[in-house]
Amino acid sequence: MKTINNKHRILILGASGFIGQALYKELCGYFNTYGTYCVDNKAFSKNQHYFQYNMEEDDIFEILEIVKPTIIISAVRGNFSAQVIAHHHIAEYVVANNSKFIFLSSANVFDAYSKFPSYEDDKTLSHSMYGHFKIKIENMLLRLPKRNYAIIRLPMVFGAQSPRIQEIKFFLKEKSPIEVFPNLIMNVTTDTKVTQQIHYIINQKKSGIFHLGSTDLVHHDDFFKEIIASLGVINPVFKQVFTSNDDRYLAVLSKTNTLPKNLELLSHDILTELEV
Repeated sequence: MKTINNKHRILILGASGFIGQALYKELCGYFNTYGTYCVDNKAFSKNQHYFQYNMEEDDIFEILEIVKPTIIISAVRGNFSAQVIAHHHIAEYVVANNSKFIFLSSANVFDAYSKFPSYEDDKTLSHSMYGHFKIKIENMLLRLPKRNYAIIRLPMVFGAQSPRIQEIKFFLKEKSPIEVFPNLIMNVTTDTKVTQQIHYIINQKKSGIFHLGSTDLVHHDDFFKEIIASLGVINPVFKQVFTSNDDRYLAVLSKTNTLPKNLELLSHDILTELEV
């Protein structure tokens, strides 16, 4: 039988979202795990481990005082300015209480680089608002003692209930064209693999920067075609989008902070999971 590890109290910001819910399900059987949600939801309000939290109106300090987390995982979405303020407050809490801050970042922190895949120690540079925002939070955490943070850079995340798969199914049902980017080379992952990897990082007290994507690279259009084939759909309609004449990379590969082989995945593993 699983026994709750009382050593850690974990607070997941954005525990009502796709990755946040997956993290809560993965961790709640092993640790005292709490989460936040924003929009009114009866299921969450009945769960005494969930706190309603509107980043633009509420002060995160109130929840931190109640939960007293030893680990805070940020999987939250929303207004960038409000997120910066909230993350700044969390960083202060983490240092004062010698806790750990696990921040879910994105491959987009490298979206200004297109010639090569990116590794953990590469310099970040972005042309997008989203990438700029993620870099701002990352730089805030990099000023903390290394033991107090883990930055998790994610590529595209798939899963049976993921927003991307739901969107594909919607477009297929509506017989609308699905956008694919033939020149984009990327790596990918699933919610189940990411949550297992973060669980391992917590258990092994790992710190620093982690790139949690598949160890192989795929073309965006080829991968989406394979996904749709795995859903059993014949003759879907695609809209090919070319943002440049040359292949461009948006991939986060691991070189320095590698995880055990059993926690790695290949892009094909995702297709197998979706077929189930």
